Amino acid sequence: MISQGLSTLIRKTVAASAIALGVSGCIISSVSAQSAPKSAVQWYNQGVDQLAASDYSAAVTSFSESIRLNDKDADAFYNRGYAKHILGNYNEAIQDYNQALTLNPKFVYAFGNRCYAFYLIKEYQKAIADCSNAIKLNAKYADFYIYRGNAQDDLGNRKAALADYNTAIKVNGKSANAYYNRGVTYNRLGNHDKALADYTKSVELNPQLADALFNRGLTYYKLKNKNKAIADLQAAAKLFKDQGKTDNETKALDTIKEIQASK
Repeated sequence: MISQGLSTLIRKTVAASAIALGVSGCIISSVSAQSAPKSAVQWYNQGVDQLAASDYSAAVTSFSESIRLNDKDADAFYNRGYAKHILGNYNEAIQDYNQALTLNPKFVYAFGNRCYAFYLIKEYQKAIADCSNAIKLNAKYADFYIYRGNAQDDLGNRKAALADYNTAIKVNGKSANAYYNRGVTYNRLGNHDKALADYTKSVELNPQLADALFNRGLTYYKLKNKNKAIADLQAAAKLFKDQGKTDNETKALDTIKEIQASK
């Protein structure tokens, strides 16, 4: 029998965890690029290209070389932190965001990304403080509210979390992640009808959001609609498989078996 406490609910911010800065505007001639050691700018631009190609380990190396040649470039620290963040090295990413903020105290995305990194290592109060600083600098970026809402929710501050998700939706009404995360909080509050509506909106906005389908399936089960629960979980399992998330695929398939065995 599946726990009625939604213990298997998936909670995560599905949005990209950071924003990579663009390539420097400096133009480098092909002759100098071939005949001389790379400059800090060249290493930096190479790192940005590697980020665009999702080659994050190589990007870390390139930004490290850029920093070795010029340790006063906040963007290089930020982008190296981003690459480490994507690789799951959250504490190292935080160190790079720290340095970026030391060099540029109003680096809004460094605050935002550090907020998310703190959230992922369960430093919720630090996450809230950083996202609040990011919001002061840029109140029109929905993900900052989502990250802060997640931290508030995991601290048990449901009303504060809902307020942040509501603001995120006002800022960007097409944010599937805002609806998704608000749905999780509604589930935790026991308001499964509202959770269902939010997951449905999330799936409409992003049909590839397998986590939303998984959670909607659990919510249908909570609302005693086994057929729709199984259909959503089957769809989620297929998406998880296609996305290479084998652990979540197994979780969805096991949950289907539990529902089918339940009375």
